[in-house]
Amino acid sequence: MGPLAQPPGTTGSSTPRQDRPPTSRLEMTGISVAFGGVRALTDVSLTVEPGQVHGLIGPNGAGKTTMFNVACGLVRPTEGRITWRGQELRRLRPAQLSGLGIARTLQGVGLFPGLTVLENVMVGAHRHARAGFFSALFAIPTADRDEARLRERALAALTELDAEEFAGRYPGSLPYPVQKRVALARALVAEPELLLLDEPASGLSEDEMHELGELIRHLSGRMSVLLVEHHMDLVMRVCDQITVLDSGEQIAAGTPEQVQNDPAVTEAYLGDAVDAEADAAELAASDGGTGRG
Repeated sequence: MGPLAQPPGTTGSSTPRQDRPPTSRLEMTGISVAFGGVRALTDVSLTVEPGQVHGLIGPNGAGKTTMFNVACGLVRPTEGRITWRGQELRRLRPAQLSGLGIARTLQGVGLFPGLTVLENVMVGAHRHARAGFFSALFAIPTADRDEARLRERALAALTELDAEEFAGRYPGSLPYPVQKRVALARALVAEPELLLLDEPASGLSEDEMHELGELIRHLSGRMSVLLVEHHMDLVMRVCDQITVLDSGEQIAAGTPEQVQNDPAVTEAYLGDAVDAEADAAELAASDGGTGRG
């Protein structure tokens, strides 16, 4: 198995992660979003059950990114509600996610170019910090111990993704797939209950994509995952449930098999392609398709 698929093992950390089955549920109900006079989403609902990998798919312009950004607090819905851990999240903001036990990755990598790989991952572990701002400012011993713990957590996350050798490097000096791995490590180091993944397979090779799929399936043993992705083979392989959007509306939901067999999904992705094939077959059977001359 490749590096992305490495199961977590003993990393030498004095505070090893304790894997626990996820118990929290994300519910997004009746979500509508309007930008000016344009409706980007209309009455879309989905539920990510504990320990479930839930895919959010659709053709370009379907509203996937908008729905993802609503879950992240980057876009405020004009209608609808978001419920997490049984409580409604009103006026959700991105800065609240970590404290709520939610982590996210971006379509790009979103790494800080002026920080090393290890420091970038340490940023994701800040919710585990015990020392306050003034302790760090005045170099109180408590802050030093706290920084050592965060550094240890960050290194363990990089080790899990087989990226510890890049800890002292700067993101800009690394290949894009490695940067993606670092961005994922930064999300995982927070030990979230819900992981929001926005097109994690972009820029990856076929082998790396397979390894990513294995990792996502493994992660579902300790967190829930909401996955926005264009690569259908990955989505169908790793997701338990899938919600399909088209033109801002929900057109299908169910298991991968149910979604694959839904005519509305085929039409959304293929448009008139099926009719065109039928027309071509009909044409070939007629004089116009005999290829005379």
